[in-house]
Amino acid sequence: MQLLPPSSHSSVLPPNAAPPVQFLNRDHSILAFNERVLDWARRADVPLLERLRFLCIVSSNLDEFFEVRAEPHLTADLANRPNGLYTPESFQALSDAAHDMVARQYALYNDELLPAFERHGIRIVSHGDRNAAQRRWAKAYFEREVRPLLIPVGLDPSHPFPQVANKSLNFIVRLSGHDAFGRENEIAIVKVPRVLPRFIHMPDRSGVKSSLKSTLFVSLSSIIRAHLAELFPGRVVGQFSQFRVTRHSDLAVDEDDVQNLRTALRQGLEQRHYGQAVRLEVSAGCSDYLASFLLKQFKLPALALYRVHGPVNLVRLTQLVDLINDPRLLFPPHTACYPTQLTPGQSFFERLKLGDVSIHQPFESFDGVLAFLREAVNDPQVLAIRQTIYRTGTDSELMVLLREAVRRGKEVTVVVELKARFDEEANINWAEMLESIGAQVVYGVVGLKTHAKMLLVTRREGRHLVRYAHLSTGNYNPRTARLYTDVSYLTADPLLTADIDNVFVHLASQSKLPKLNHLLLAPFQLQRKLIEKIDALGEAARRGKDTRIVAKMNALTDEDLMLALVRAGQCGVKIDLIVRGACMLPAGVPGVTDNIRVRSVIGRFLEHSRVFYFRCAGVEELLLSSADWMNRNMLRRIELAWPVTDPAIRQRIIDECLVAYLHDGVDAWDLQPDGTYLRVGQSIANGHGAQVALMARYTAPGQRQK
Repeated sequence: MQLLPPSSHSSVLPPNAAPPVQFLNRDHSILAFNERVLDWARRADVPLLERLRFLCIVSSNLDEFFEVRAEPHLTADLANRPNGLYTPESFQALSDAAHDMVARQYALYNDELLPAFERHGIRIVSHGDRNAAQRRWAKAYFEREVRPLLIPVGLDPSHPFPQVANKSLNFIVRLSGHDAFGRENEIAIVKVPRVLPRFIHMPDRSGVKSSLKSTLFVSLSSIIRAHLAELFPGRVVGQFSQFRVTRHSDLAVDEDDVQNLRTALRQGLEQRHYGQAVRLEVSAGCSDYLASFLLKQFKLPALALYRVHGPVNLVRLTQLVDLINDPRLLFPPHTACYPTQLTPGQSFFERLKLGDVSIHQPFESFDGVLAFLREAVNDPQVLAIRQTIYRTGTDSELMVLLREAVRRGKEVTVVVELKARFDEEANINWAEMLESIGAQVVYGVVGLKTHAKMLLVTRREGRHLVRYAHLSTGNYNPRTARLYTDVSYLTADPLLTADIDNVFVHLASQSKLPKLNHLLLAPFQLQRKLIEKIDALGEAARRGKDTRIVAKMNALTDEDLMLALVRAGQCGVKIDLIVRGACMLPAGVPGVTDNIRVRSVIGRFLEHSRVFYFRCAGVEELLLSSADWMNRNMLRRIELAWPVTDPAIRQRIIDECLVAYLHDGVDAWDLQPDGTYLRVGQSIANGHGAQVALMARYTAPGQRQK
């Protein structure tokens, strides 16, 4: 099957005539990804609450961007000298782009989304718009639910500026008059507890009968703002503002210098909320005096100040999605079908003897994976279960099943990645729970994150021990499995399962890894083998053979792999890259990347699968992987890639994970030579949407539209 319509721009350059490639900036590529997500909040064909949800996703992504990526730029700016790739100029450019995006976020929220909600009878009622009855209700709520939890702190030499936690909501107040001791300390800080809801349903007590009285809401910040004076009896509240500080939150633990990684990480987590400040958000009306005071306290330059016209934390608006009960404003529900290659009630062990099984999530249900583990736990012939844990969530049936396996006397080995960013605490808790009941818990290899997703079951069958395995491009997290596109793969292939067993032994014992049959493992040979495959296709193309590469991933930033793609493209290989997020390889640059097209698909579900396709003269090879094409995945993580050898499954994955996305005319964006992205379609009428088509194909029985 031809994966891509014939390209209108194609060239073959002599290998020695290749001009140099100028890679795109990684951080600006990440911001460009968020621009594509923001577009979903702009789209009129998207239900209103979903538009709000996408706006919140952008804010959440920006929070993580500042927590992880901003610190070296800021450090270079504060020192006023370059720090490797980071310079005061890079901080300026990054700040300009981020300020522009944030301004457009709030303009969209104020000018489009709020008026659209009001047209549906849904209002967030500000203090100035409340009638007398509503103000009485707000005051009663403040006195009953809020005030008992607030302790304003007046600043003086014995009350220094308090520790302000990362991304917490606070107020700064400038007071006149004297305190109880006759002093004029004029600045006070009010911390807002995180346990309080940020939006509250407010009954319509205006006295006017209305069918829409259940759709009035009030923000916590506006309630506190309206009653600030009551927190400072005898003083006059002058200037005030909400504020929120974002801090650098990437944990740094020297694994070579700690005796117990779990203990060291737990100690690090206690300090994460108080790392270096990198961004300060305040209300648009915040006075210059208060803004300057805060910048000085947090040791931030003026470029780190973000004045916003609305809540300082748009992420918390996701609460409204849960509070508003109106299905018309949401996507039609999608109920995933049970995996089509499986039969409910059939033994997985009997089914896998017949051949491999693939599950395309979330179009097919993750319940198939849970059912596999559940059968293994309950089967008395199963002797051992081994599994990696990267992100499984705080409330996971999968972890409950592993606990039950231990209770039933099975040998359970779990490789828990303690350093999964922002999931460290949950993983530490799971590790401690499993260890306390007798499971063998290991933390992988010092200096390397274990990002591979694998589950191995060993079963006694007669006189033999037989292995069954599950591999995945995504995490063992039932919640995100409903939101992320991933491919699960179940197999009883003796060579592949032997490879998986050897990897588990390697992770636990750190013994030398034997030669693997099918698996490609990072950091040992995955990058090298991928480059060899790409270079081999380039050589074949130079000899005139028909060659093709299609690779789907979340990010492309590894320079060695990008250079290999450039070489292959310049030899004549037709290359399509489906990269959801950051991509540093420019596409379609004349004389450099003519034969490379880069596409990003942003849909209702988060694209997460990693699928790599290579073809030479009609011979196809397909790999699934846990790894993106990033330097960290290739050299600083334990990652897997494995071949799909079953012809029917291979064709299915090609069709659903690659072909469908290359022909998406609704949710796809094509990368331009200058690093900008151009959206392919503007509405559903323009063509085919890959995710919509896959949802229709795998709609659960009884849910299919007539």
